[in-house]
This record gives sequence, structure tokens and C-alpha cells, in this order.
Amino acid sequence: MTMASAGDGAAWLARAHDDVDQWAAVMDADADGRPVDWAWLRTLDFAHGVGAARDEDLEPGAGSDVHGLLKRDYAVRDRLEAVLAQCGTAFMRDFDRLIASYRLPRAIAYANRRLCDEIALLMDRGVAEGLWTVAYERRGRVTVPVLHAAQGAPPVDDIQDATAEIADARAVRRRSRGRGGAPQARADVARAGAASSDVPADGTSGGAAGAGGTDGSAHGAPAADGASAETRGRGGSDWRDAYLPGRGVDAVMGIDIETTGVEPTRDYIIDVGFEYMNMASPRPPEADAQASAAYVRDGYRAGDAYGQSRLPFGVPAGNARHGNPTILELTGIDVRGRAGAPYRLFDEWPEAQRGLLVRLERQPYVAHNANFEHRFFMLNVAGYAESYRAGRITIIDTMPMSRRWDPGSAPGPEHPYGDNSLQSYARRQGALPEDERERHLGLEDAHIMLLAMKRHLAALREERRGPWGPDGRSGVGGKRCGGRRR
Repeated sequence: MTMASAGDGAAWLARAHDDVDQWAAVMDADADGRPVDWAWLRTLDFAHGVGAARDEDLEPGAGSDVHGLLKRDYAVRDRLEAVLAQCGTAFMRDFDRLIASYRLPRAIAYANRRLCDEIALLMDRGVAEGLWTVAYERRGRVTVPVLHAAQGAPPVDDIQDATAEIADARAVRRRSRGRGGAPQARADVARAGAASSDVPADGTSGGAAGAGGTDGSAHGAPAADGASAETRGRGGSDWRDAYLPGRGVDAVMGIDIETTGVEPTRDYIIDVGFEYMNMASPRPPEADAQASAAYVRDGYRAGDAYGQSRLPFGVPAGNARHGNPTILELTGIDVRGRAGAPYRLFDEWPEAQRGLLVRLERQPYVAHNANFEHRFFMLNVAGYAESYRAGRITIIDTMPMSRRWDPGSAPGPEHPYGDNSLQSYARRQGALPEDERERHLGLEDAHIMLLAMKRHLAALREERRGPWGPDGRSGVGGKRCGGRRR
């Protein structure tokens, strides 16, 4: 296929094959327990597409077999995503550092995103040709497209999206391993040094490399003192507590990204917004001389924030052609106008990735439900996974701050698990008026998040709760992996 041909910023894709031997030495099975066919992966052309279709095959009325093409593309995607789902764990638990780089998973994800665009356009072709209709249905943990054969058309049972069934099967296997292998699992986590409670006041790490989740996420074990006594009564501490700030937190960078969906293996980063704020010390005097992006809402005032930036990005032509009404309604961003100049693709723009990584390394970065940003950065930002594993990245999450330290987030009839959205948290902390909604743009959401965090921390300090409670953490806090440990 030629539609997904990479741009000039994707020369690294051809070199990703050089890393296959490193991964093969460490990772023999994928997330579904099947042996990884590394020889097959070595044959894939990540830069020019891994799908079965050609550009002309995506047009309604093409003479090719759209049913067969879609079936082959689904089979390839299922294989690729099973590999990707295991890469985070393999990389973080590679204690001998046989894998030097996360370049290969990034390359696979790059190709898989464009394969998903091809799948969407093949489904569109089938609809246009009257072969089937498409309905999006929630099944378990995911929403999937479900094909319904048109009257008189061939059946479509063999070309249904299997994402829900795959996710359910993996969840069953995880539960089974948890019951039968708990001691080994605990040993693995301890060896990985996932807990980050021992971060000294100077911000250096006292831990070892953290255990990554199966999707590249940092599902580390919570620190023993990561939650105060006041919060343990609300369900006990969990892995998210590792992302709580400590008593010494000050200068941070708040960041929020908007994407075309929730899966970093399938979706694109289309908007990044970030700004800085000091949680304890005054706003730097030199900040006034810095050029900063403006908020789209007149009611937003920078206040203590500085260094505001907004970075818009594009999508490939296939993604723009398919469209994304959900994201348009949520964010106001119409991807149909984001193919080509002036919008560049984030995963093909090394300079943008390097610039973002430098900023992420300078101080802790803050996000609401930070695991979302972390997962996208792992598979989009060159060097991020390596820097995270080396302990140069510290992540603070305002969602567990809401869950643990905000009484207004307590579970209730309307919110059985607590109301911890950024919108609700910001409203409770006075960072967003009650009559306004979260904007769902990177810079604006990063701003209300930091403002809420600063006000929340000030109240907690005055009340001697949270980080300043009897079980609070010293130092900056946040989730950080540390040095190599055997």
C-alpha cells in the first residue's frame, strides 16, 4: 500500500528493524501468550504500509475483494497489537538492558495507526457499495465497529472487529495469573522498584526501574505511605498513589493532549498544550518576557502560570478522509482539515518530539489521568521510554489527588466510583466556574488543572492533610523509575 507512505521525518522507520534481535532476546511471547514471529516482523515495511490494500482498493467500485482485504488487515492488526501490548512490560523488566531502545515498538505503532486508517476506509467502501452497514457498540471495556450484512450480501461474521474479545481474554489470563502466581508477581514488582515513595527531597530517585503495564503504562505498585490514613478508609491505596505529589513539589509543567481516540497504537496526537506553574515559590520574574500562547477563552487568566504553549498537529490523508465526528463534537477539531500543510504529523516530526522531551525532563510534568499521556508518549516521542526507564521523567497525576484528598469526589448514586473528571475536580477547587465546561483543548485543560492543583495543595497544607499529613511523603513525589538494579 502506498497511501501511508511516510514523510521525510520518518527515516528512522527503516532503521527500526535493526532492533529486532535485541527484542527477540528478551521477549519470546506476545500479550496473548503466542510466540512472537520476529522474522515476519522483520519483513514489514513500516514506512510504506503493512496493509493488504492499495490506494485504488479504497475507492468504492474497485474491482478488488473488499471483504478479503478487510479480513487480511484485521489479521495483521491483531498480530501487531498483541506484540505492542507486551512491549512495555518487556522493556521495563529488561534489567540487563539488552534492549537499548524503544524504537521498534514506536515503529510498529506508527504502521499500525495507518493500518487502522486503511481498515476504516475499507469499511467505508463496503458501506458505499451496499455490502454492509456499520454500528458502533460498547462491548465490555471498548467500543467497536460492528458490521451488519446488507440484505442479499455475503455474511460478515469473519470480518468483525475482535478487539473486545481479545481484551476480555487478556483480562481473564491476568486474573488467572494473579490467583496462581501472586508471589512471583509481587517479586517482579519489587525487583522492578515500581514504588516511588523513596524520592529524596532533592528530587533524585532512590528507586529502581518501574514495571510497565502491558500497554506500556506505568502500573507501578503504590508506595506504602503514598496515602494518608484519611484516604485508606476509602478503598485503600492502589498503583495510582505512586503519582501523588510530595511535600517538596514546586515548579511543574502541566500538560494535556488531545488525540483522535484513546488508543496510542491506533490514534494520533492532534493537540498538545502545556504551561508552567510553581506550587510554592513565586512566579519567576523573567516569565513576563517570555512569549506565550493565548487561551481561547476570554475568562481564563494566566495568573501564576507562565510559558504557555499550544502545538497543533495533523493526521494522514486516510484518517482525514474517514473523518472523526466524535472528536469534532468533543474538541472542535475537524480532522478532515488536518491533512497536509500547515499541520505536520507529530509521529513524523523529530524536532517536535525532541523539544517536548526536553521539557518533560526538566521538572515533574503533571497531567490528569497521567497514564493516558504517558502511554501516548511511550509510542510517539522518540527517547521518552528510554528516559522514563532511566529515571529522568517524573510524573504527577491530579486524578489520584482528587480521589484521595478531595472529599467532594466521594462515590455517590450518580458516580459510584467517585466524580474525578478534570471538569469536576477543577470546579471543586475553584479553577473552573460551575457554569463552564472543560474545554477539551490541551492548553486550556492544562491551565485549569494546574490552577486546581495549586489551590488544592494550599488548602491541604493549611489543614495538614495530604502530603502534609502524618503519612505524607517528603520530597517532590510523583512516579519515577530509578537506576538499574539487579
